Amino acid sequence: MDFGHVITAMVTPFHPEKNCVCKKRVHRLVNHLIENGSDALVVAGTTGESPTLSHDEKMKLFRLVVEANQGRAKIIAGTGSNSTADTISFTKEVGEMAGIDAVLVVTPYYNKPSQTGIQAHFEAVAEASPLPVIIYNIPGRTGVNITPETIVTLAQNENIIGVKESSGNLENITKIIHQTADDFLVYSGDDSLTLPILAVGGHGVISVTSHVAGNEMQEMIQSFCRGDVEKAARIHQELLPLMQELFAAPNPAPTKYLLNQLGIDVGSVRLPLVDLNEEQGQKLEAIYKNR
Repeated sequence: MDFGHVITAMVTPFHPEKNCVCKKRVHRLVNHLIENGSDALVVAGTTGESPTLSHDEKMKLFRLVVEANQGRAKIIAGTGSNSTADTISFTKEVGEMAGIDAVLVVTPYYNKPSQTGIQAHFEAVAEASPLPVIIYNIPGRTGVNITPETIVTLAQNENIIGVKESSGNLENITKIIHQTADDFLVYSGDDSLTLPILAVGGHGVISVTSHVAGNEMQEMIQSFCRGDVEKAARIHQELLPLMQELFAAPNPAPTKYLLNQLGIDVGSVRLPLVDLNEEQGQKLEAIYKNR
């Protein structure tokens, strides 16, 4: 199964007053993303503020995204947690929903399992999941890195089809690409490493920047795939300041701020995250306009 090259890790739009998931805003954001370079969407991931979404809110969000999507893009649901049993239960429940194409499962966080425990966790989820599983490796948030050796072993499971690699370690990512089958999808989890990861054989990016520069992200990757490395490099260089500034404050506060300024209303972030202050916002807008 191919999910394309540009997958957007979608923010969760909230109602301006009630701070709940907003149907109208979800529909508008989904249409904006699909019409501006996104091949697929990750819903209720880290960028979607999954730690502050309840179970019912996540299910509502999945339904709204599927409804708005109307089969145009692939939909990947974030179902991972630091409990294997809860992850399996939620993944099974989501798997019964029409219109979801795969699940993104994060490394168990806080409890810091060993590599043996990580392998057992993902194998148990993959065995129980009615949908294909994409591993999400983000040691900066979970406190533990999945080694290349563990990912290579997990890639042999027919229901584990790819990995979102946010370790920032290009050497490890290269090992994973080299030692897994060609149909195992390795996605950059860091916008700024998209082009380097493509250069060593990666498939694409699960992106935050694509909220506001999706067509440019798509053009960068398509240029690289056509062999126009010079153009791809130029786009990367032009986008790099924006990529960096979108993470100058905790994600997704900068992205939500910029979307709101562009008229794609998505509301505020939830505590313990806070919105950008005026100085941060002005700096981000300036970088966006001058890219």
